[in-house]
Amino acid sequence: MTQEITRTEHSAPTRQFAVLLSPTRRGARLARLLATAHLGDWGLPTEPAVNIVAELAANAAVHGRVSGRDFRLGLVVHRDTLLRIEVTDTRGERLPAAEVPPEGAESGRGLLIVGALADRWGVDVGPAPRKTVWAELDLVR
Repeated sequence: MTQEITRTEHSAPTRQFAVLLSPTRRGARLARLLATAHLGDWGLPTEPAVNIVAELAANAAVHGRVSGRDFRLGLVVHRDTLLRIEVTDTRGERLPAAEVPPEGAESGRGLLIVGALADRWGVDVGPAPRKTVWAELDLVR
């Protein structure tokens, strides 16, 4: 598990999908369903990517929500060797905590799940007022 707050450069994508969704539980559920459909159409394994999408989309709906502003789900495949999942919201001032939440906390474990499932993950801040939380999965092991 690696957490970074930098921009990772990659080759030109071979497949990509992006959609704006409402920052609601319904929007988060739709993000998961769309990721499942697109990854399946691309012939890629859906697990653990769909679980990562579910966690990041739920975080965008709960912690990144701004009334009237959607969040963006992006799926990008580079040379059939790397899947990058990106969720962008408009609460750039609210960066996710990477540490373990206190005992008995009601929330805060989502990024621990992302960290356990992803090969790498991080946060890109900007342009204001946005932030993008991303996770990468190596498709070739």
